[in-house]
Amino acid sequence: MDQMKRFAVYYAPRPGGLADRAAEWLGWDAATGTPVAQPQLAGLPVPATGLTRDPARYGFHGTLRAPFRLAERVTAETVAETVAALAARHSPVVCDGLRLECLDGFLALTPEGCEAALLALAAAVVEGTNSLRAPPTEAEIIRRRPERLTSRQHDLLHLWGYPYVMEEFRFHLTLTDRLPPDQSGPVAQVLAAHFAPVLPKPFLIQDLCLFGEDEAGRFHLLARYALTG
Repeated sequence: MDQMKRFAVYYAPRPGGLADRAAEWLGWDAATGTPVAQPQLAGLPVPATGLTRDPARYGFHGTLRAPFRLAERVTAETVAETVAALAARHSPVVCDGLRLECLDGFLALTPEGCEAALLALAAAVVEGTNSLRAPPTEAEIIRRRPERLTSRQHDLLHLWGYPYVMEEFRFHLTLTDRLPPDQSGPVAQVLAAHFAPVLPKPFLIQDLCLFGEDEAGRFHLLARYALTG
């Protein structure tokens, strides 16, 4: 855990059909820290490797606290203790299910029927972990493309280290890179059929998952803490 250069708090599915199929699609299993052979699916305009370069680094997840570097004198053990304590204070979130959606050019699974509860959980995680993070560097701020942010998103970036939190937060499980318009429709059709058999009803967020980024830029599931509040 001490070798990780950044940490994050994510949702990740418990072992089962959704976790397995998503790891195969992305080509990376964050729980085991191993590459996975990606499927060859009929109807894709390009192989899966050409559609998943960015999300493959992170593994299948939904962001609750975006990746951050540790503040001075904060240790990995402190991060783990903080996330465990947060999980003990908050309850699972129950959603009706998941649907495939195009968000700003990339395809993702998004939950239905739990927006208020998810907003509350994410806000609690952001607030509860804010003391752990180092302030964003100038390079990190530039990567957020501040020229595209609203004034409120600018404020959130400086308050919480990330612009898409609080009322700007939208939970999603990314499946692809940002796609050209002519690829989005065909890929969505293939993925809808591919994931349909494993989409849970209801969809439950039962844990806070602590992830870490290694020196190669790959994210690993380090610990899973059940929401028991």
